[in-house]
Amino acid sequence: MTVTSRLAAIALASLLVAGTAFAQTAAPAAKTDAAAVTADKKATKERSAESLECSRQADAKGLKGKERKKFRRECKKEARAGATTPAAPAAPAADKK
Repeated sequence: MTVTSRLAAIALASLLVAGTAFAQTAAPAAKTDAAAVTADKKATKERSAESLECSRQADAKGLKGKERKKFRRECKKEARAGATTPAAPAAPAADKK
């Protein structure tokens, strides 16, 4: 066996061993963790009644994209403004003397 054939056999063997070593390493889990955190944020965020109602109205009108966002923003403002206005004052109680 010549020197060059021995070197070629050693190089081939080292490539095979190195290939199996790299194949056994674990993949990084950073992408999976980031996706899980994002999913948790979306799952835990609850929507208000105003938001749900405005979404239903936007669906009924068939709005999409920027038009839908604009409609929902204005709808929620109106809903909050309507909810924060004070109720009509109650009738004054008759004074008993």
